Amino acid sequence: MSIYALKPKFQALLRPIVRRLHAVGVTANQVTLIACLVSVALGIWLCLQPQPVLYLWLPLWMFLRMAFNAVDGMLAREFGQKSKLGAYLNELTDVISDACLYLPFAFLPHFAPLWVGVFIALSIVVEMTGVVGLMVGASRRYDGPFGKSDRAFVIGALALAIGLGLPVQGWHAFVFPLMSMLCGLTIWRRVQRGLQEAQS
Repeated sequence: MSIYALKPKFQALLRPIVRRLHAVGVTANQVTLIACLVSVALGIWLCLQPQPVLYLWLPLWMFLRMAFNAVDGMLAREFGQKSKLGAYLNELTDVISDACLYLPFAFLPHFAPLWVGVFIALSIVVEMTGVVGLMVGASRRYDGPFGKSDRAFVIGALALAIGLGLPVQGWHAFVFPLMSMLCGLTIWRRVQRGLQEAQS
């Protein structure tokens, strides 16, 4: 089970907004690039100003970014804006944005920078594994348990706890190692499911 399974309902809520954006000439690639630029800017800002209260911006942006990601996909699919450039932008900006939004945790005293780095690297591999499904004759794999939407939810909740000043002592050392293990499980499942689909 993954939060990704809720995507159709989320898209249904956003569809009226998508229609208005298309009506005024907004393109899928523009939405993709804006979301990436905001993610990079927010990540850099938090790295330079690692004050716990500022991390409250992360859960807000994580939610808005999911909306941006849904909107760009709907614009592409439902209004004939699919393109090869868009495919590249969609995948590349996702991993760039994720890395920039996860990196600020390495600047907090609660978490080991090494494990933050491991988590970032494995998150990139998770998405790469999903894309490789297309190369072996399967679909683009979105299997959980720790896909992009799931990571966004957990990172947003973690940032919310930090921003609100909730105690993290006692469990902080296990957060990023545990998330890294979940990324490893997700990689394994995407490879397994991709191979099963390609062979069927």
